[in-house]
This record gives sequence, C-alpha cells and structure tokens, in this order.
Amino acid sequence: MGKAHSVAMASVGAVFDTALRPRLEMICASTPESAERYRAAFGFVRATDDWRVLVQDPQVEAIVIATPQLTHREIAEAAFALGKPVLCEKPMGADLADAEAMVAAAEGSGTANMVGYNYIRTPASQFARKLISDGVIGDVTWFRGEHTEDFLADPKAPATWRTDGMANGTMGDLAPHMINAALALIGPIDSLIAEAETVHKTRPGGEVTNDDHAQIMCRFANGTMGHMFFSRIATGRKMGYAYEITGTKGAIRFDQEDQNAIWLYKMSDDEAERGFRKILTGPAHPDYEPFCQGPGHGTGYQDQIIIEARDFLDAIHSGQPVWPTFRDGLDVARIVHTALASAQTRSWLNIHPKG
Repeated sequence: MGKAHSVAMASVGAVFDTALRPRLEMICASTPESAERYRAAFGFVRATDDWRVLVQDPQVEAIVIATPQLTHREIAEAAFALGKPVLCEKPMGADLADAEAMVAAAEGSGTANMVGYNYIRTPASQFARKLISDGVIGDVTWFRGEHTEDFLADPKAPATWRTDGMANGTMGDLAPHMINAALALIGPIDSLIAEAETVHKTRPGGEVTNDDHAQIMCRFANGTMGHMFFSRIATGRKMGYAYEITGTKGAIRFDQEDQNAIWLYKMSDDEAERGFRKILTGPAHPDYEPFCQGPGHGTGYQDQIIIEARDFLDAIHSGQPVWPTFRDGLDVARIVHTALASAQTRSWLNIHPKG
C-alpha cells in the first residue's frame, strides 16, 4: 500500500488536474535500509525509520498511514495534534476503542481526515450507487455482499502476522471493505447476527488466533434484509469483492474480478428482452474519463487509489469533509465490533451508535 499511495500522489495532479499538487517529501519504513530503498524507488526526497520524525517534520504537510493497524491510532493522534491532514488505510486502528479515539482526535483538530476504502471507488460501483439513489431499481429489498479471497486457503501455508490477533483476522481485515460498501450502497445497519470460524487452527510455525471466515445476517435501517460473507480461505477466489442488490423495479450485480462491468436488470424492459445486461464502464461513468476516453478499455486497482488521492486533496483544499471520513470509518468499526460480540453470544445484537 505504501507503493500504491506513493504512485497515486505522484500522478493524481496529472490525472485530475487537482488544485493541490503533492510533493513526495518523506517516506518511513521499519529500517533505515528499507526506507532508503523505498525513497529511491518511489521518488521521495527523504527517508526515515521513525514515523515520529516524519510526522513532526515541518516540510511534511499531510500524512498517509499505510502501516499495520496496531499503529494507526498513535500516528494519527500525533499528526492531528500538529494540525496535519491524515488519510488512513482501513481498518481504523486495531479495535473500536482505537477508532473512537481517532475520530475524537480528527474532529478535535478540525483538519481533513479520510479512510482508505478504495474498492467502492471503481466507476462501476460509483455508478451502482447512482442507480440506487436515482431509484432505477426501485426500493431495495435485499443485499448480498462478500469479500472472499484464497491467500490462506492452503492449510500448509505458514503462520504469519495475518494469523495472529483478531485485528488481523478475516473480520478485522477483509470484512471492513464489504461492510463499507453495504453502508454506502444501502445505508445504516440496525441489527445483526454473526458467526466467525477458524478452519485451520494450526499452521506451520504456530497457532492461528483469529478467524478464517465469517458471515453476518443483518437488517438495514431502511428495512432491507442483508447477508455478508468474508473469507481468506475461499478456494479459487482472488478478489471476490462482490454484491447483488434486489429492488422492486430491478436488480444489480457486481464482481470486482470483473471490475469494469456492472450487470443491470430492469423490470420495465420488454418481456421478450428482459434479463441481466452487462454494462461496460466508459467515459459516461463516474471518474472514468480522466484515465481513458475509450469505453470498455477499463480502469485498474491503482486507479482506485488515484481517485482516493484526488478526494483527499479535495478535502484539504476545500476544508470540507469528503466521504469516507474517520467518522464513517467508525461506523464500520462499530459493526465489526458488534459482529464479533454476536459471534460470541450467538444472538442478534443492535448497533448502538455514539455521538
């Protein structure tokens, strides 16, 4: 993610002709050697192995946090104390307490803050949000979402930092992306019941202390029924960020493994031609044309991060919040926290937002 954000900040001005043009001033890594290697590779002016040096440097005016989530809170609080805007990779911190503290620090500072939920920024998913808000598929009655990958499907894959601690498990790592998508597409969640399971309890090198896969059944505030599934052992799935949305007038399907297409069904179509039709993204869809003028040519993963960088710069320049702010990220953290509690009690729980 450090590379992705570096490339995005280096190119965002040319892609979107932004009012602010970032300069890659300083990068931090875990050792002096790796920091210098990244500095030279990514085009930064300076490097350090101490994040405090980076945050406190007067030439550094905005911070991108792309570190393990256990470090997010401390870095963010230090940056906000100095009045520096922060773009933080998801999830916010290691738990709900971290997320709440980060929101307090962000809003207390009055500076721009944003959470890095990049997948929802594809032109296709932005178009899906518009279709729903415009009422094209009517009142939404059902949502099904998943974030499924198979990077730990092999039980012989060794234990790593990803297999240690709930913050690094599937509910802490993959689930936030699809929960964020559900909130963006459908709206707030009122209640849920969840399960989380460790399928491969031991791996070469150690015990597994977090979940391999999990599921949530939920009810949204607008009455929509929903279900979400998350897995890092979903054999055959590489980027299974996918959703299906059913409405009273139509339906939408999307799969990130085919991120430049969206499937739309409209009941208003003639009966003889009624069915899901594949729509290839192009210049008519949100944030596509700055990358390419040809319909169907497509955008990629890095382009999502560039769109994200544009939004962060807009927040800094305008002084106005840009979604998703840290408070939006807190909504996700609260749902993850509630889901983990539900998995322990095996019961429906209400989501209790705080001020």
